[in-house]
Amino acid sequence: MHAIVRKNLSIRISPILVMVCLSCGSLASAQGSGSTTASTPTNSWKQVEDAMGRSGQSQPGHVIKFGMPRKDLHIVLDGVDIKPGLALGSWAAFKRDGGGAMVMGNPVLTEDEVEPVMMKLQEGGIHESAVHNHLIGESPHVMYMHTASHGDVVQMAKAIHDAVALTKTPGTDTTPAPQPGAELGFDQKQVNQILGHTGKVNGGVLQIGVPRAETITDSGMAVPSSLGVATALNFQPTGSGKAAITGDFVLLGGEVNPLIKALRQNGIAITALHSHMLMEEPHLFFMHFWANDDAVKLAKGLRAALDNTNSTK
Repeated sequence: MHAIVRKNLSIRISPILVMVCLSCGSLASAQGSGSTTASTPTNSWKQVEDAMGRSGQSQPGHVIKFGMPRKDLHIVLDGVDIKPGLALGSWAAFKRDGGGAMVMGNPVLTEDEVEPVMMKLQEGGIHESAVHNHLIGESPHVMYMHTASHGDVVQMAKAIHDAVALTKTPGTDTTPAPQPGAELGFDQKQVNQILGHTGKVNGGVLQIGVPRAETITDSGMAVPSSLGVATALNFQPTGSGKAAITGDFVLLGGEVNPLIKALRQNGIAITALHSHMLMEEPHLFFMHFWANDDAVKLAKGLRAALDNTNSTK
């Protein structure tokens, strides 16, 4: 009698043991590797990639991010042809949360695309958290629609795919992988040293991300910096050692006005101040900026601004 019971227990428990062992193996692999692809095994996101209709890139914090640059748009600001990597980078990023997931993103839209995209996202259960400008004076005018939602990861991916399909966003991103050493015609090494962070060249634009030092949560869930809560500093070369810069600082309320002062004292214009999220803790503000001047000079101005924030060193 006892032998039979032990046999039955063994049969019932073994699948659980297999699952536990597989989970431990994945965790050990992720912790033992320094590569971003180890953050979440690629095959665990396959259904999401299929629903999005494009490949994503694994990011730190068990996140997958889909870049959807608006290469179809020709946007000009102050005589500068804006590259997608400077200010036209639509994206969506997913992080699993128990049985569901969190998604955050930012489709870049023409004015006539705003309403149909918003309706399609709403129909698919995706919550918008902001619709606004990031730039001032660009032609033609573009809008930025932020999303911050929780739910079934595949259903949300399908909803975002269907919404983006209503725009002229290219179906695949053929941008070369970001390169840390690509040359742009200004002193990148000095820019990196001044800012204290090393960026990567993506589509002809130097992109530097600066995470905040404190933990950010949304609806009680920790939000990694790869979900859009890191300060973004982008440099696009404009010749003779100059660069057009834009991006956004991620700020607490008490940091807003000291940062405005620092930027203005260094010839950098503020183009927007607003929220991107609804339920985050602590509450964050996002400040967008613009300038076109000597790249090293502008880096010093951005450094002075960063010194007014609780950012990682």
